[in-house]
Amino acid sequence: MERYFQPEIECASREELTEIQTKKLIEQVKHVWENVPYYRKKMEEKGVTPDDIKSLDDLAKLPFLSKADLRESYPYGLLGVPLKDCVRIHSTSGTTGKRVVAYYTQGDLDLWNDCCARAIVAAGGTEDDVCQIAYGYGLFTGGLGLHGGSEKLGCLTIPASSGNTDRQIMFIKDLGATILCCTPSYAAYLAETMKEMGMSPEDIPVKAGIFGAEAWSEEMRRDIETTMGIKAYDIFGLTELSGPGVAFECSKQKGMHINEDHFIAEIIDPDTGEVLPDGSEGELVFTSVDKKAFPLLRYRTRDICSLSKEKCSCGRTFVRMAKPKGRSDDMLIIRGVNVFPSQIETVLLNHGYQANYQIIVDRVNNTDTFDVHVEMTPEMFTDKVSDITRMQNELVAGLKSMLGIKAKVTLVAPKSITRSEGKAVRVIDKRKF
Repeated sequence: MERYFQPEIECASREELTEIQTKKLIEQVKHVWENVPYYRKKMEEKGVTPDDIKSLDDLAKLPFLSKADLRESYPYGLLGVPLKDCVRIHSTSGTTGKRVVAYYTQGDLDLWNDCCARAIVAAGGTEDDVCQIAYGYGLFTGGLGLHGGSEKLGCLTIPASSGNTDRQIMFIKDLGATILCCTPSYAAYLAETMKEMGMSPEDIPVKAGIFGAEAWSEEMRRDIETTMGIKAYDIFGLTELSGPGVAFECSKQKGMHINEDHFIAEIIDPDTGEVLPDGSEGELVFTSVDKKAFPLLRYRTRDICSLSKEKCSCGRTFVRMAKPKGRSDDMLIIRGVNVFPSQIETVLLNHGYQANYQIIVDRVNNTDTFDVHVEMTPEMFTDKVSDITRMQNELVAGLKSMLGIKAKVTLVAPKSITRSEGKAVRVIDKRKF
């Protein structure tokens, strides 16, 4: 039987949700206009005032925000309340340019905890569960986000943080962890390690995993589920909006339910900014309708996916987003072809490989080179040249069938590609544009 953390919201009618969103949107636009000069200037440049926003249809009148805007306004330019009213910050990794710093009031944190608690309940969690949080803590939102949701639900919460794999496995065994929260690549590594230790699914008390913060394929999901004997759930979030819990999977696993009482989602053409019809694939845009400290309107996520308003058989009425196939800014254009790492991962897992690989792109004599280094499993490892050549050729053919272009595949020894305890580094692009 399906359970809900806040059924009155999660199962509200579409009419009720529209009424909630409309009321909150109108209030939020006024809040931003009065308290965020940076965004008010963008509205003025577009000739829009709060009086123009009367319904959800008027959302498209508002200007977009991008990560470039967040960096330009760093550190306080998008703050929506006095700094004394903020109780926490989180920050993105800052791999390019300035970091993005997001602010939270206590009320913002309470709403975020609700969102993460909904996700844990949707994964089968109850107050009787032991929830091990193996996301990183600190400025990264993963650890503290799921931690807050776990405590809100009443689970025994293990703040394990990321890394220290031996300790992770010890706690899973000794404390009887029933729910594991971490990145999918680290979950795969934990599963691989436990298998090497001789642990079978029957020896692992975990019943469900909540894995997010990076793209992962259905094939990778099945691999983790089989090795650990669990059900693996996807979760979606952005530091800019709050963190994990913006959207989550239910037991039906046919898309992630967006917490629509807090976030309004749109799909746009990433090139023109035009709002696309329901069911179309495009760039995901979010408006945060009740976060006060860092209230983003029409934030371009760069994630490529689609939305479905079809009612889910779980009983939730929230719109569902498909698993993002990648990010428009992570998408590689190689010899004129759009390539997403998740496509490569699908081919590898379908051929029996684990999801340990690296894509290396370079440009030689004005032509893109496309190399994929793939780690063999211990079972398939061999030093026989003819066998390695045959396996490489099989992957070359599989990748060409999926992508339409040829890659050079190099099989490498087991465990020779550096493991990540956070987000996996899949792509090395050496090209200079």
